[in-house]
Amino acid sequence: MANSTPPTPRTIEETGLEPGFLMDLLIKNVYRLAHELPTQMATAISLSPPLVEQLITLARDNRLMQTAGVRTASVTAEMRYGLTDAGKAWALDALRQSEYVGPAPVPLKQYYEQVKRQSIRGETITRSKLGNVLKKLTLAEAVKEAVGPAANSASSMLLYGPPGNGKSSIANAICAAFDDVVFIPHALELDRQIITMFDNTVHRPVPLATQDGGLRRTQGFDKRYVVCKRPVVITGGELTIDMLDLSYTAASGIYEAPLQLKASGGVFVIDDFGRQREQPQALINRWIIPLEGGVDFLTLQTGRKFEAPFDTLVIFSTNIPPKQLVDDAALRRIRHKIEIGKPDEETFLRILINSCNRHKIAINEETVAFMLSELYQKTRAEYAAFHAEFLIDQVKAICTYEEVPLELKPEYLKRAWGNLFTSA
Repeated sequence: MANSTPPTPRTIEETGLEPGFLMDLLIKNVYRLAHELPTQMATAISLSPPLVEQLITLARDNRLMQTAGVRTASVTAEMRYGLTDAGKAWALDALRQSEYVGPAPVPLKQYYEQVKRQSIRGETITRSKLGNVLKKLTLAEAVKEAVGPAANSASSMLLYGPPGNGKSSIANAICAAFDDVVFIPHALELDRQIITMFDNTVHRPVPLATQDGGLRRTQGFDKRYVVCKRPVVITGGELTIDMLDLSYTAASGIYEAPLQLKASGGVFVIDDFGRQREQPQALINRWIIPLEGGVDFLTLQTGRKFEAPFDTLVIFSTNIPPKQLVDDAALRRIRHKIEIGKPDEETFLRILINSCNRHKIAINEETVAFMLSELYQKTRAEYAAFHAEFLIDQVKAICTYEEVPLELKPEYLKRAWGNLFTSA
């Protein structure tokens, strides 16, 4: 972790941003938030107070800010500052160009280097670590043996097979296996353009913990970043190619990072692959360069095309036969292809027993015999991993309604079974 921690910039030059750009940001924050104290301004733009003092001096030299006396009520006397009339006019002009107000962004070039330091390829998924997150799933040993190396590849994998047999659960477990932290910038900067990056629907902030369980002093890293768990982005049928491009709001002059950039250093799951409005071949084609080269290409409104880091484990999950989705050339580019098939009878019974144990429901040989003979053999139904949980949930609902003790009686199982299938 020490090697991946972005250091606190001590000077304007070390931020990687132009002095005029930072001064604009400071003036906009002061205008919008009415801050007077350097410490308040430092918190608002996530830079150190000494660095903010440098910006205040620059603003005063340009007659945009002026002193407003000392706040004597505070514990430590601190000079107050306010905008001059010229500063207010400057702020309005800067806001017309970009309404972004908040933490100073990280230049894309600097973030590129940070992504390398905290790459997902630097975290190893061991057998025991994967076993801990898969322990709630009853999987064939061959599947476990395939999933581990695929997760460690930190490249791409395809989970395929009939519905209801654990593909999504396996994908979620892989996400949970990555337990390291990464530094996510509030925003990125390129050509003075702002790209917002931190997204509280994707990124989960965590405190930096020391080995003894205490909290590490946070003065030692660049506050333009947020310390987060490795990000996880999960999409399904709603995914479109547009979501993989920069989103620009003309009214504010601000960009929003696409999903795969927000997932940098983490996992991107495309569930129900093939159910999107986009053709699956088109989606795969969009991923070819990132998957093979580790870089993505995005375009600003100005037409400027630029490289963005692509450090993401991509997991495709589908119940459609892969060769019906994309051509062989596309399949070759997905490094690991793992079939998640239907459980055999022995595996299904282990799933059933484990589910009963989790729900604290007794199960005996008579119940098992009834299920195998009356529910499966007579109806020629095939086993599916989700059946056990489904039937137990249904029986629990029935027993609650009937006001009777929870029990897997044949009559309850028959009623539950009827909800698994339709007649038309």
